Amino acid sequence: MDLVDDYTGHVEPGGAATRRTLPALTITKVSVGPMDNNAYLLTCRATREGLLVDAANDPERLSDLVGHGQDRPTLRTIVTTHQHADHWQGLGATAGAFGANTIAHPLDADPLPVPPDVLVEHGDTINVGEVTLEVIHLRGHTPGSIALLYRDPTGTPHLFTGDSLFPGGVGKTSSPENFTSLLNDVQSRIFDVLPDPTWFYPGHGDDSTLGEQRPHLAEWRTRGW
Repeated sequence: MDLVDDYTGHVEPGGAATRRTLPALTITKVSVGPMDNNAYLLTCRATREGLLVDAANDPERLSDLVGHGQDRPTLRTIVTTHQHADHWQGLGATAGAFGANTIAHPLDADPLPVPPDVLVEHGDTINVGEVTLEVIHLRGHTPGSIALLYRDPTGTPHLFTGDSLFPGGVGKTSSPENFTSLLNDVQSRIFDVLPDPTWFYPGHGDDSTLGEQRPHLAEWRTRGW
């Protein structure tokens, strides 16, 4: 798999992976499957331990993302952000190939093809080597949708939002009540507590920052579901 180190937040379906290097963590993004799902490989630079956010599809492509050389990271953990099938088509094969533990929220665990090894709730933490990720439960897209937050001590926070937050709005919901729940959680648990430079990584499409999206919160609420 081709790998580009000039990270912009954009990847092409079937195209190269793109990598961002932070002081303690690398973040590598790739598009997989027919629905242009994003998968993210997070690697602790100190320990070379890896965590995959959403084994969405194309397990062979995900294996290539991890790599095949002696210097490849050890993939210990796969987090599924929510229960929708386009986000776990590669989960069973990838977890089996690498012997990785699987993690999800209990409210979204039942539809997954393999039972999660670890269940997480809002406020829990997940470690990838020496790096800590915080679990944020965002109720509305699905009952158990979660985001993962990395508070880089040297700079910008980094947030993996699954299908709960995209550039241009929150994720799809099935009712006005679920829309309100999701937007309320996104506002109170993300926008109200994290700064504008926070970079977020969605389940499909391009990345953005909270600062770019914050002026539109009222517009999203008025637009409704």
